[in-house]
Amino acid sequence: MELRQLQYFVTVAQHGNFTRAAELLHLSQPGVSAQIRRLERELGHQLLDRTGRAVRLTRVGEAVLPHARAALAAAATARRTAQEFDGLRRGRVRLGMIAGAALTPPPALGTFPGLATTLAAFRQEHPGIDFSLAEDTTARMLGCLREGRLDLAVIGLPTAASGREGDDGWTALSGLALHPVLEVPLVALCPPGHPLAAADGPLPVAALAGHALVSTPRGTGLRTALERALAASGAAPTVAVEAAAPPQLAELAAHGLGVAVLPDPGPAAGLPVRLLTGPVPRVRIALVWPTGRPPEPPTAALLAHLRAAYPAPCRAGRPGRR
Repeated sequence: MELRQLQYFVTVAQHGNFTRAAELLHLSQPGVSAQIRRLERELGHQLLDRTGRAVRLTRVGEAVLPHARAALAAAATARRTAQEFDGLRRGRVRLGMIAGAALTPPPALGTFPGLATTLAAFRQEHPGIDFSLAEDTTARMLGCLREGRLDLAVIGLPTAASGREGDDGWTALSGLALHPVLEVPLVALCPPGHPLAAADGPLPVAALAGHALVSTPRGTGLRTALERALAASGAAPTVAVEAAAPPQLAELAAHGLGVAVLPDPGPAAGLPVRLLTGPVPRVRIALVWPTGRPPEPPTAALLAHLRAAYPAPCRAGRPGRR
C-alpha cells in the first residue's frame, strides 16, 4: 500500500469523478484508475462503485476513507516535523496573486513596500525557501487554496468583504483566513479627447454609464468593486475591453479603446484622471490562506513575515485633482 494510492482514492472519493480527480492530481485518468484498482486488490475489497454516472463509495470504501485521510495527515505531519528540525533551510511556497496590482503599490502609497520587495527580504533570511508565483483571478485562487494547490494568495476583494459569516461580502471566503493589506480608490483614466476628460472636479460613477469601459474580467476584485459602485448609483457598466492588470488597462485607454477604471496610475500614464464619487469604488488587497489544515513550516514562516510587513491595511489617500 502506497501513500500515493491513498491520495488518489481520497481525491476521487471527494469529487466523485475520476476525470476531475486526475486533473487536480495532474495525472492521466487511466493512471489514477489503475493505482486505485491495485489498492483494491491489495485490500481484497472494492472501494468505489463505478457503475453509475458518479463514482460512489462502497460500504468498505466508506469504512476505509477515514483511515486513508488519517494516514495522509500523519505523513504530512511527519514531513512538517522533519522540516522544523531542518531549521527551514529548504522548502517551497506556492503563492498566488492577482495580476499586476500585487507587485507594485499605487503611487499614492509612497514608500509602502511592494510584494516583490517583501519577498526579497524574506529570501535573504531564508535563502533555501523557493517560491512559485502564479497570477490568476481571485475566484480561481480561492478554489486552489481549498484544493491544496496554493499555500497563500494575494487577492482582490470588494470593500465590503470581510470574511466573516453574515456580512455582505463574498461568502466564498468561509473556511479561509483573511488579512487585509491595502485599500485603494478607483479612478477613471480617460482616452485623449474623450467627453469625460473635459470636465473638472470629481466624476459621478453614474456618468460612466453608456461609455465604453476598460476593466478586468468578471470575478476580479477590481471589476466587482466597479460593478457594485455602478449598481449603487442605479447604473450598469458597458465593458468593451477586458485585460488582466492595471498597466494593460491604462495602455488600452491610451489607444482610445475606452475609459479605464483602475487604481490611480499617477502622472506616468499621461492621460486625464478623473476622481470617481457617488460612491467611490474601492478595491481591497488581502492575504488569504486556508484554516482547515496547519501550514507547512516554510508557508508559516512566510505568512508571519508578510503579516509583520503589512501589520494593518494601508489606505491610499484620494489622488490630487488633475
